Amino acid sequence: MGAQKDKKRDGGNLTVNRRVLHDYFVEARFEAGIELVGTEVKVVRNGEAGLAGAYAEVKDGQLFINQLRIPPYAFGNRFNHDSLRTRRLLMHKKEILKLKAYSEQKGMTLIPLRLYLSPRGRVKVEVGVCRGKAQVDKRETIRRREADLQARRAMSRYGD
Repeated sequence: MGAQKDKKRDGGNLTVNRRVLHDYFVEARFEAGIELVGTEVKVVRNGEAGLAGAYAEVKDGQLFINQLRIPPYAFGNRFNHDSLRTRRLLMHKKEILKLKAYSEQKGMTLIPLRLYLSPRGRVKVEVGVCRGKAQVDKRETIRRREADLQARRAMSRYGD
C-alpha cells in the first residue's frame, strides 16, 4: 500500500529514462498510449520496466517502440509475453506524421522519456524528439548542475 502512495506522489511515474537528459537535448515532448498485453501491464505497474536503450520509430504510418524491457511476469503461465518485443504506440495520425517529419531531420531521434499512469489509470509513454549532445555540451550540463547545487546549499546555509 505504501508503494502506491509513493507512485502517486511522484506524479504517477512508473519508470524514467534519466540517461536521456544527459546524452540528448529534448526538443519536443509527446504523450502516447502503449499497446500492452495483460501480464505486461502488471509488470509495468510494479515498476519493473526498463527504458534504457529504448527508441521509437515510425513504420508504415504507425509508431512503434523498440528495446523496451518488460521482464516476464513472475506469476505468468505459458502465455507470458516476450520481454523485448516491439510494441505499438497509440497516437493521432497527425501527431505521428509530425514525429515522422522530426525523425527524418538530421541528428534527430525519438526516445521514450518515461512511462507513467494517466489520471484514468492507463499506462502512457512520454516520447521526446531528441538531438544528441557533443561531449562539450555534456560537460557544460554537469558544470551547470554543480553550480546550481552549490548555490542552493549556500542559500540554505545563509537563508536561515
